[in-house]
Amino acid sequence: MSYLKYTPYLYLILGIYLIIDSVINWNNPAENAELTLIFAAIAIFLFGFRRRYAKRFEERRNNRNQE
Repeated sequence: MSYLKYTPYLYLILGIYLIIDSVINWNNPAENAELTLIFAAIAIFLFGFRRRYAKRFEERRNNRNQE
């Protein structure tokens, strides 16, 4: 399950891609750039959220092993 520590970075990569896509398509009325920015914000939020909780669980696991 070591791959789980890398999954938050996928959210970060997705967020950066969505921001770039939104900037490129900003003046195109057929594309919905605002919606893409909302999804980018959600992806970046999930990156921070998952990373914070991963650190918390790691600290909890280390504290249980030390006792």
